[in-house]
Amino acid sequence: MFIHQSIVKGVNALPPEDRLLKFLVDNSADSEEAVQCANCDWECKKQDVDAMYYCNTCNQPLCGNCREATHKAKMFSRHEIVSLAKRTKEAHKKCALHEELYIMFSTEKKSMLCINCFRDMPVESRAHCIDIETAYMQGCEKLDQAVLAVKELQTSAREAIVLLKAMIGEVRANVDEEESAICTLFNSMQEKLAERKKILLKAAQSQHEEKERAFKEQLSHLAALLPTLQVHLVTCSAFLSSANKFEFLDMGYQLMERLKKIVKLPHRLRPSQSSKINTEYRSEFARCLEPLLLLGQRRSVSTAGSISGLGNSGGLLPSVTCHSPTGGHMTLDSSVVRKPTSHRYISTKVLLAEGGESPFMEHCKNYENSYKNLQTEIQKLKDQVQEIHRDLTKHHSLIKTDTMSEILDRSLEMDGEISSEYASVELMRAMFEEIWEETYQRVANEQEIYEAQLYDLVQLKQENSYLTTIARQIGPYIQSIAKVKERLEPSRLKEPKELKDDRTETMLKIYEDSSMAADTQHSPWLCFTDLLESPDPTLRTKGLHDDNQ
Repeated sequence: MFIHQSIVKGVNALPPEDRLLKFLVDNSADSEEAVQCANCDWECKKQDVDAMYYCNTCNQPLCGNCREATHKAKMFSRHEIVSLAKRTKEAHKKCALHEELYIMFSTEKKSMLCINCFRDMPVESRAHCIDIETAYMQGCEKLDQAVLAVKELQTSAREAIVLLKAMIGEVRANVDEEESAICTLFNSMQEKLAERKKILLKAAQSQHEEKERAFKEQLSHLAALLPTLQVHLVTCSAFLSSANKFEFLDMGYQLMERLKKIVKLPHRLRPSQSSKINTEYRSEFARCLEPLLLLGQRRSVSTAGSISGLGNSGGLLPSVTCHSPTGGHMTLDSSVVRKPTSHRYISTKVLLAEGGESPFMEHCKNYENSYKNLQTEIQKLKDQVQEIHRDLTKHHSLIKTDTMSEILDRSLEMDGEISSEYASVELMRAMFEEIWEETYQRVANEQEIYEAQLYDLVQLKQENSYLTTIARQIGPYIQSIAKVKERLEPSRLKEPKELKDDRTETMLKIYEDSSMAADTQHSPWLCFTDLLESPDPTLRTKGLHDDNQ
């Protein structure tokens, strides 16, 4: 059996210490372990921690009896004794370099400053200093934004997982449907299409395996992402509940950077491909038996008055139903639906170029004009939705909610126009079928064009339904982003005079008191004089707060 041995190369080879995790672990251990008196070794349980004291001078815990017995002497009179439950860790409260209390926070360097650190700073850097309380509030707001971004990513990941699971089911359902259609069509022409059947089934199964493998890979990636996001959220929650303002400012921005990095990482939240299985089995069968299929279609039209040739003799084609955004639907039954050719436009042009006057040619002229108008409007809506979707996902731009409302309203109008055009075309079926029975030589081409026209309208209606669904899904995100934007930038709605708040008056009082108490120490505060006299009210608010510790 092979055993791999790990080689430790010294302290330099180890990764750097994670101060944030170390703080959380130490704080968790401090809250769970029993406290022992340094003098009498009496252990205090967690629920009795209020009865314990802590000597900051000795850095040792004391019980109530030992506090009275050992610290009554005169030599202990200057020792600082506080309640153990309210003890603050001096490592995060005092400057390690000057042993002075932190009173300021530098937004430029993301570090706390004592009075000596502040005096040693360059004059231009002092403008970026704010008091501890303000820095704590601003830091909490930024951390809330970072947590919100991670939660949104978590929600998107969960939605993507649900979508991928649904699409895997759709892939399986679609491949079953495709295979069933292929097998049904094959049974009607079993003698001549045996080899083509094997090829098509293999192609469908290959697409199924490829798509399912791709979806499962993306699903496993997102499933692995959720625990990571949960760990970061739990870490953030534990840090917020455990850290005081000094500890927060000392390590909070490190946590924010982590949250920002994981949000900015590329995550594949959208399906990499569609779930549709398409083998083009109709065209493949048509290439094998094109003369037979065309003959069967023409003879079936002339004798039965409907399209039920060899390809549809057993009801092989399922009915096509297109649901509209308004709640209506257009249904093409299996007896009238035929796969339209890709040359409908060319066939129509050839038919019109032959000249002559007939009801069908007049219908084609009117249809082409109305269809072009509908197609142009649908294309405009598609371009608008694609542009909004691109701006929202890639550029993270703000989209006006009125824009989406206009698109939805226009989409509903187009749905009504398409339904009206479809109904008007459908009403002419009986008249055309009488003409087709008398002139079956021209019926194949004309009816192929006619069915293609209906199919094109169904396609347009489907595209309109899809873009309506997309627009409705994008709408809530645009509204939520607009609301977040309004909350993040409330200052734009206020007058410039409102920017001067109570902190400005407090700064003035602090400056007046400090100038009266220390006239000789005026040099370190010159920048504050300039700051207070600055015409910009936003700069005047960035000063010392009266709660500095």
